[in-house]
Amino acid sequence: MRGLALSLAAALAAAACSGAKPQEQSDWERRNRQGVITTEEELDPPAYPVAKNLVQFSVPEADGFRFFIDRASLSVSKEGLVRYVLVARSPEGVDNVSFEGLRCASAEQRLYALARPDHSWTAALGTWRPVSSPRHVSLVRDYFCPQSEPIRTAAEGILALESGGHPFARGFAGEPVRRGR
Repeated sequence: MRGLALSLAAALAAAACSGAKPQEQSDWERRNRQGVITTEEELDPPAYPVAKNLVQFSVPEADGFRFFIDRASLSVSKEGLVRYVLVARSPEGVDNVSFEGLRCASAEQRLYALARPDHSWTAALGTWRPVSSPRHVSLVRDYFCPQSEPIRTAAEGILALESGGHPFARGFAGEPVRRGR
């Protein structure tokens, strides 16, 4: 028995010294191996957006694209996750429609589903990722997460979109506006 234990210890030591890189883990493996349990519920995509419910928002550096949020899809969960249907319209008039979410405190974005041409949805196995695209930066900074705080209600988000920005977003001089919560 002692010989087996020594052989196993020698094999482990040799593997550790072999210089082989550890295998990279996926986001799921890292979360679940660390014992982190996600509490986010499974979501069904909302109804496909209709033109009368779309409100356009401004995105710097949009390269001719126009961006819209479907008013009917905007929601805020009890955990402060802001979810919405985003329509990205190309200069040629082609719409890319996605169901997405934002985590304001950590400035992360997640893709839940993509719309097909027949207006059905296909699930997207997106994970939470740092906000980086101009459209998501604009949604976080100017509309749904002013000062890293989520909007409280869908109505607050719709008003921010219709007004061209949230009143607690950064002021014109770049100074943060004080939030009176």
